[in-house]
Amino acid sequence: MFRVVIPARYASARLPGKALLSIGGKPMIQWVYERAQASRASEVLIATDDLLIVSAAHSFGAETVMTAATHKSGTDRIAEVARVRGWPESDIVVNVQGDEPLIPPALIDQVGALLETNPAAQIATLATRLASLAEFMDPNAVKVVTDATGRALYFSRAPIPWDRDSANSGLVSQKSFAGARRHVGIYGYRVGGLLRLATLAPSSLEQREKLEQLRALENGIEIRVADCAEPPGPDVNTAADLERVTALLQG
Repeated sequence: MFRVVIPARYASARLPGKALLSIGGKPMIQWVYERAQASRASEVLIATDDLLIVSAAHSFGAETVMTAATHKSGTDRIAEVARVRGWPESDIVVNVQGDEPLIPPALIDQVGALLETNPAAQIATLATRLASLAEFMDPNAVKVVTDATGRALYFSRAPIPWDRDSANSGLVSQKSFAGARRHVGIYGYRVGGLLRLATLAPSSLEQREKLEQLRALENGIEIRVADCAEPPGPDVNTAADLERVTALLQG
């Protein structure tokens, strides 16, 4: 079994207060919580540093954990919850981000099961096939490559794996994205690996790519990756994203 922690903060550079923005009459964080509750998680918690989010969460019956306001990432916030709650190092916790109101519960179950069935892995996450060449070339779409058993080799904003033969004239001439996969940002952690990751300094590759998961790889922490069992829903980072998600939920 596994737990779910939803890290949620009020501040957001592109969409302030997005965790509490209304979608179909409910705050976004409630949609996320209800998706997590529909998974097979044994416990679902909301971790935040904001009393407005605490109040909203209590209004729909969610349990919250107040965490420090200084955390730079959801990983650090969840690590604090694990320490405060005294969870055993072998336990599994899934990080469901607070801006994923359409996340399928099946994906939450899938990432938890990846750690249950791969005892050497400390982190699990998901990927999906890229849909277009434009997405392959987009630095905002994080790509992942794995070995034959599903262990992550690298995550990058660059277009990987690169098909040399279909791009004889360099970057702009690339016409193939066959086999490329986009990383889907849901993570499962074994608590021991989570606590270790939270103590490590930002790594060189992490700082260059601005991808926290590279800190784990650079420090020899195994990340297991599987293709999504269902299509992932869109997350919410901008007002346009919010409109699209609202239309999908209402439709």
